[in-house]
Amino acid sequence: MAALKGNPEWLALASADPEFAEAISKAGGPPPAHTANVPALRAIMEKRDANRRAVLASQGLNDSAGIMEHDISIPMRDGAFIRARVFVPEAADAGGRNEKERPLVVMLHGGGFCLGNWESEETNCRLFVREYGCVCVSVDYRLAPEHPFPTPVNDGWDAVKWCAANAPSLPANPSAGFIVGGTSAGGNMSAVIGILARDSCLSPPITGLLLMIPPVMDHRAIPKKYSSQVASYTQNRDAPMLNHQLIELFTDAYAPDLHSQLYNLFAPLHPDAAEPKDPDFTGLPPTHFQICGMDPLRDEALVYEACLKQVGVKTKKIVYPGVPHGFSEFMPQLEVSKNYVKDTVAGLGWLLEQAGK
Repeated sequence: MAALKGNPEWLALASADPEFAEAISKAGGPPPAHTANVPALRAIMEKRDANRRAVLASQGLNDSAGIMEHDISIPMRDGAFIRARVFVPEAADAGGRNEKERPLVVMLHGGGFCLGNWESEETNCRLFVREYGCVCVSVDYRLAPEHPFPTPVNDGWDAVKWCAANAPSLPANPSAGFIVGGTSAGGNMSAVIGILARDSCLSPPITGLLLMIPPVMDHRAIPKKYSSQVASYTQNRDAPMLNHQLIELFTDAYAPDLHSQLYNLFAPLHPDAAEPKDPDFTGLPPTHFQICGMDPLRDEALVYEACLKQVGVKTKKIVYPGVPHGFSEFMPQLEVSKNYVKDTVAGLGWLLEQAGK
């Protein structure tokens, strides 16, 4: 078999983390990374999320004490309304900030554009509120295949614009920091929304992006410029948690059209970027990345971080060698998973620091 081509340092990131490998061995193998249809995956997701919340509660990480939570309905461009959960600190000086200094954080959950809901980001939201005294909004965008591309990303963008326009009612002050973030599919939409916000001169402006294990390319059409660097789709083709079959299932359900004028709403690094230059990433806000070494999406995130840095965007990345996509959600009991949660909270802190500079 021919040697796999790619960045040697990046390829080395796929070597299994010892703690993860031991946990997989004791469990009798990894959880299934592919199921035949979206409804079956949604049932698996519900059981997984219930287990994850129980583990996080035992670790004291999902405590809602000192946090006021309520649901709101946000209007969309097509006349529909979507739900969002708002997390607000009870104390007037939570996180060392008074009520007029509360940053605004909008979170978009993961799940391949097909799974999940606002609860998927509730732990992060609660931790953010307690640590930084911010106001968090976790968005319940509509899902594919019932609502294919571009409805989910349009919902996310409409929700961010609504939050910007209605921040005082939340109550939050985006001038103290306005962060948009998410996991996996939510990270993809956050990256897209960062570009849309810049191009539309959103006011108040987004001050930071929190991109956790984000897809930013289309595996069906990797730009030629980066084809020699993006080897993780091949190397991690059969990785646990997320493999090529599951990526195909999600892509088919979400159905982004390669030939659509809206294609940039799916792939910030898209095929047209191959020649003669990349899209314009100048002026994007500081961006924090979390990337998994055994993830098929690994290399595109590493490429994207390098592209942003090259044009002067402030970036920070944390890479978790030897663990697959979504490992912290499937195995929250691992030390590396606990570190991932801590890094997410610290990542928001870094973004808020940049907003204050």
